[in-house]
Amino acid sequence: MKNPMTLEVDCIKCGSTTNIAVEQDDLKRYMNKEGLVQEIFPYLSSDERELIISGICPACWNKIFKNNK
Repeated sequence: MKNPMTLEVDCIKCGSTTNIAVEQDDLKRYMNKEGLVQEIFPYLSSDERELIISGICPACWNKIFKNNK
């Protein structure tokens, strides 16, 4: 990454903080709704992208949706 920044995302369920390294220009594009999260952040895991979208960490996501598998 040429202009990385650390995004601190707090889970809205448990309050845990996750640090995610993103490209500054990509974050600007995402905030301006210039594409889908998977197109803008292809280098992030699906869990990281979901945390950015919903604010729910993987552990809480699994607890919430454990009966939907």
